Amino acid sequence: MRSIYNVVRRELLIIRKRPVYILASLGVLLVNTVFYLSLMQDGLPHDLPIGLVDEDQSSTSRSFATQLDATQLGQVIYYDDLHLARADMETGKITAFVLIPEGFNADIQANRQPHLSYYVNSLYFVGGALAYKDILTMANLTNGAVQRQVLRAKGVNEREIRGRIQPIVLDQHQIGNPATNYGVYLNGVILPGVLEMIVILITIYAVGSELKYGTSKHLMRTTGGSIEKALLGKLLPYNIIFTALGIGLELLLFHWLQYPLQGSLWWMFLDILLLVTASEALGLLIIELFPVLRLAISVGAIISVLGFSLAGFSLPVSSMPPYVQGFSAMFPLRHYYLFHVQQTLWGSGFAGCWQEIVHLMVFMLLPPLFMRRLEDAYVNQNYERD
Repeated sequence: MRSIYNVVRRELLIIRKRPVYILASLGVLLVNTVFYLSLMQDGLPHDLPIGLVDEDQSSTSRSFATQLDATQLGQVIYYDDLHLARADMETGKITAFVLIPEGFNADIQANRQPHLSYYVNSLYFVGGALAYKDILTMANLTNGAVQRQVLRAKGVNEREIRGRIQPIVLDQHQIGNPATNYGVYLNGVILPGVLEMIVILITIYAVGSELKYGTSKHLMRTTGGSIEKALLGKLLPYNIIFTALGIGLELLLFHWLQYPLQGSLWWMFLDILLLVTASEALGLLIIELFPVLRLAISVGAIISVLGFSLAGFSLPVSSMPPYVQGFSAMFPLRHYYLFHVQQTLWGSGFAGCWQEIVHLMVFMLLPPLFMRRLEDAYVNQNYERD
């Protein structure tokens, strides 16, 4: 215990002398937290600029434009020319535009099938998808309003009109996020993902810097030649720091910001603790396999970024190719996300998350398999320093 204490004390002095540790952990997490929480503070995007080219100039087309502008998602920008609207959409000034052709109202009155054209820029995924949804909803409502007027003119009673226009009524319930708050959906995984990336890279840097600066022999002498004591004492301060940051992040999201949480906050604390420890183990495994700091940092950065893509919160893993689905299990953030879903949406307790607990603990069993490779590099310093 004395040797482990000496390594911990030595590491705290290193952290004090090198501000990169504080800037790369607390600084990066704080900047990302402020950025994402500010970006999504309104929850659902609103007042998306939607262009409208009204060539009909009828009461029906003006009513459609007014109703589209009155929705929360859309803000109508009027254009006199189709080419100008298309140019603004291509440059990102508007997310979509609608073309109401000449004779639109006349076709409706004559029981001909009018055509309503709309163009959506799907390059901006969220904006384009929401604009598409808004336009399609208003087009369907306009279609229903026209049918209602026609049926009223034929003397059909209101109850039968409702049955014909909407024969099936949808009773929609959005479980876990009734306000459709994108911040609730994304921040709960993106910010822990940023923490995972920080943990992996700083773990690699902390362990690999002993090789880079040629201090690994001094570290081994401090522990009497025990690589296990050296790594335990070296990573213990970082584990405490990162766990404290993770718990503070969970408190911010689920306690102060009141993000929906069906389960207990203690389960989320366990989730973040396992994520931090598994990420440390993954970072240690990388530096063991590649005991050159420059190379290990590059590999760790690639794995950290891939963790966001393969976690499954932006695209379901079940929709990915089969070989990618198995590959996703190699990232701690994937198991954190599954644990997160079970507790925030269902509140399933241990019964719903025990498998992810096992998966995250498996990461901790990997570093001992290649620890002798790192020990050899520490003792012999047979590596590239630059």
